[in-house]
Amino acid sequence: MPVPDYPRPPFKRQQQDFPGKTDRMEPRPDHGEDSYVGSGQLENKKALITGGDSGIGAAVAIAFAREGADVAIAFLPDERADAERVGALIEQAGRRAVLVACDISDPAQAAQLVDQVRQQLGGIDVLVNNAAYQRYFQRFEEITLDEWRKTFDTNVHAVFNLVRLCVPLLAGGGSVINTASVNSKKPTPNILPYSATKGAVANMTIGLAGLLAEQRIRVNAVLPGPIWTPFIPAGMAEDEVENFGSQTPFGRPGQPAELASAYVMLASDRASYTSGALLTVSGGAVTL
Repeated sequence: MPVPDYPRPPFKRQQQDFPGKTDRMEPRPDHGEDSYVGSGQLENKKALITGGDSGIGAAVAIAFAREGADVAIAFLPDERADAERVGALIEQAGRRAVLVACDISDPAQAAQLVDQVRQQLGGIDVLVNNAAYQRYFQRFEEITLDEWRKTFDTNVHAVFNLVRLCVPLLAGGGSVINTASVNSKKPTPNILPYSATKGAVANMTIGLAGLLAEQRIRVNAVLPGPIWTPFIPAGMAEDEVENFGSQTPFGRPGQPAELASAYVMLASDRASYTSGALLTVSGGAVTL
């Protein structure tokens, strides 16, 4: 199937409250709803994807299901409509869907999430730490300590805690895939807290790969470049949204569907010797 002629900036000026709604975006992101075709790479695996209701997480959930996996997605309570749409697509692929509304930065809710998924799916083979929080700041003085802590609680502490909770289920051949960012290597100043957390996630990925190898758990990260998701109108200034992705050699942002294959590869047993990898998907943009 040929690559669609995806939209290019300039886009309509638009802003939303975090975490943003898919239906309010112009143009609407492509999650692979009509394009992704599976080939059995994840047959009978059980996956938990945080932030699986929209954006990259939704694309990964759809791809995993079409590759043969049962999929649980965690989402914020206000995002239920998006989560139910993704759940319906998982079931249309003939796989089980588990939808759990929770705040992963709350350790009690995270523990309940993992326990519920374990009970309903019978285990977890793949953990995708994708949920994150981002806010745009015009000036350094706007960044409060509470804002800094909130970003780290969601983007770093929750990732470590979910890995900690899932290790007993993943031991013996499981896979952890973290969503980091090109900001981990080339930070954007106006999203300083977010960029700092993604640097921590990339570093944590490499460290966990070494620590968990003895238990045969692979740990890798995908580093997306500019991707057209609700994160953008919800976490950036209007003028940044208007020209989003124009700085890449491709001249446009990526679509969530264009990242799904990277996560499928890292989750697959075919990648059995791949751990500690930081896989950049950025439309040709160079990161050091």
